[in-house]
Amino acid sequence: QVQLADSGGGSVRPGGSLRLSCAASGGTATIYTMAWFRQAPGKEREFVAAVSWSGSRTLIADSVKGRFTISRGNNGNTAYLQMNNLKPEDTAVYFCYATYPGTNYWGKGTLVTVSS
Repeated sequence: QVQLADSGGGSVRPGGSLRLSCAASGGTATIYTMAWFRQAPGKEREFVAAVSWSGSRTLIADSVKGRFTISRGNNGNTAYLQMNNLKPEDTAVYFCYATYPGTNYWGKGTLVTVSS
């Protein structure tokens, strides 16, 4: 059974940084895309960033472009979201997402709070 463990959330002041990690375990198939989504209180879950299986291609939401970067670990089973210059509107639960052949999985989420 595949599990995604997302971690690294916390509380920071505006302008601060956090690095989220997502580690996939329990699967043997190649992970295609890994991505991050977020859901703020009372809002729909929204796309944040995605990275291809090789790590060579990334897609970043306009709302975080220039502040967030996504990368893939060397083993292919991990993904990272580096978040810089955080703003209060970045406050949300961040979810890791991974696509496998024929299916996809979600992490349980990690809370990021940006407040002064």
